[in-house]
Amino acid sequence: MRKPHKAPLTVAHRGASGYAPENTLAAVDKAHELGIEWVENDVQRTKDGKLIVIHDTTLSRTTDVEEHFPDRSPWKVSDFTLKEIRTLDAGSWFGSQYKGEKIPTLDEFLGRLDRYGQELLLELKSPGLYPGIERDTLDELRQQGWLDRRHTRSKLIIQSFDKASIEQVHQQSPEVKTGFLGTPKTGDLKEYAKFTDQINPTYTDATKEYVDAVHALKGPHNKPLEVFTWTVNDADTARKVADAGVDGIISNKPDVVSDAVQQTAPTR
Repeated sequence: MRKPHKAPLTVAHRGASGYAPENTLAAVDKAHELGIEWVENDVQRTKDGKLIVIHDTTLSRTTDVEEHFPDRSPWKVSDFTLKEIRTLDAGSWFGSQYKGEKIPTLDEFLGRLDRYGQELLLELKSPGLYPGIERDTLDELRQQGWLDRRHTRSKLIIQSFDKASIEQVHQQSPEVKTGFLGTPKTGDLKEYAKFTDQINPTYTDATKEYVDAVHALKGPHNKPLEVFTWTVNDADTARKVADAGVDGIISNKPDVVSDAVQQTAPTR
């Protein structure tokens, strides 16, 4: 029988991206300043095989790439080397106080999390564009000490919208906790439970009925499947999905969510 539900974890979406430019070290700093322990990010690969932290598969929305490389449209991440990406400003679009903020490498991002003792929900973004990125990411995590027992037990989750990618992560490093982004039909959940520890739907799909169906199954580590929902930025929605029983809430404004769910958490 599942234990009485406690307040869900709050996860800073792309860092505290409501307050600082997403997926930057500044956004990690802001999450720490707000007292948020879990940080979500997105990982992709450059032309020269380096892992960087960025959401879009193109550089144009969050950097000044069009100014620096006007003839390189459509400015795909995979068409640029790390050295080229290092020349870009990834902060000014959000606010002048962040001018000069850079797109971090995964290595740098992990280092900043280590500094604060934070945990990581890592999303493999569009992995189909980057064959072998699962192995590359696991190798980088291993080199930085993130695949030891302390991290795999409670400090790291790897998720993706790509089912095959998450299956590969589980096959290559079964000790790593994984999450599938999306809302599989309840009849298909047993199949997902073979390789993923979480089912992570958008907040509109995180109904009590669906969350209960997920919780009824055990994942590959013989623990009940969890639900981390996204992207919740207001207190009312946070309380609603918390009442539905979710285990985590991913938010651009994690302080708003954390305050809301802590105020409604059951006493023990």
